[in-house]
Amino acid sequence: MKYLKQRKLDKAIKSAKQPLLGICLGLQLLCKNSEENNTECLGIFDTEVKRFRSNKLKIPQIGWNNIEPIPNELFKGIVENSYCYFVHSYFAEIGEHTIAKTNYINDFSSALKKDNFYGVQFHPEKSAETGEKILKNFLEL
Repeated sequence: MKYLKQRKLDKAIKSAKQPLLGICLGLQLLCKNSEENNTECLGIFDTEVKRFRSNKLKIPQIGWNNIEPIPNELFKGIVENSYCYFVHSYFAEIGEHTIAKTNYINDFSSALKKDNFYGVQFHPEKSAETGEKILKNFLEL
């Protein structure tokens, strides 16, 4: 956020009218705030970003996990429980802008949407055919 603010990119992002996709940290930066360094983020999504906490499962989550999408244009042609590739220690809580959820330690938003803003916690560029389809859907918005 410091980097974005120093370059006034925070204002440019917030004023975007074209479809905008935040990937991984990009999704988190579009949220209200993050527990990572107690950071005030862009506030596009009224969603908190929390750190995973577990004594049993590995943090960060690194690897494949399934997504449960709500039907929308970003997930057109994507079936429920499709696998995507994740690398993260923080997650966006479930909220009004959630369009896909995943469970690791707890349920979290694996995708968010509000107006022309989209965010995915996973890496579509590393998620094989599912990720390729999601990126294609985004480019066709």
